[in-house]
Amino acid sequence: MAIKRILVVDDSATERHILGGILSKKGFDVSFAEDGEKGVAEAKASLPDLVIMDVVMPGMNGFQATRAITKDPQTQHIPVIICTTKDQETDKVWGARQGAKDYVLKPIDAADLLSKIAALT
Repeated sequence: MAIKRILVVDDSATERHILGGILSKKGFDVSFAEDGEKGVAEAKASLPDLVIMDVVMPGMNGFQATRAITKDPQTQHIPVIICTTKDQETDKVWGARQGAKDYVLKPIDAADLLSKIAALT
């Protein structure tokens, strides 16, 4: 499946701007949500080709939102890449157990992120 539309879920306007810039320059159609609840709702509404999910957010955190997306029959086909400052191995394992396909650390390395996106197609 070719990835064209990406939903970025992050409560930081700065991170949304950085990720949006990286992805837009590579031709992706990028949309945004500011928290986990909005991210899950937007994933259901727009059915993007990929979700890039922060973890530390108010309300529903990224692990909970990832689980909601990957366990819902309507959205379970959408891959999720977790994008966070949480760098412990247990966080990576927990992210995978919630259904995430991959895990990238902030600050974002554009080449690393783009190679992980390319690996999903």
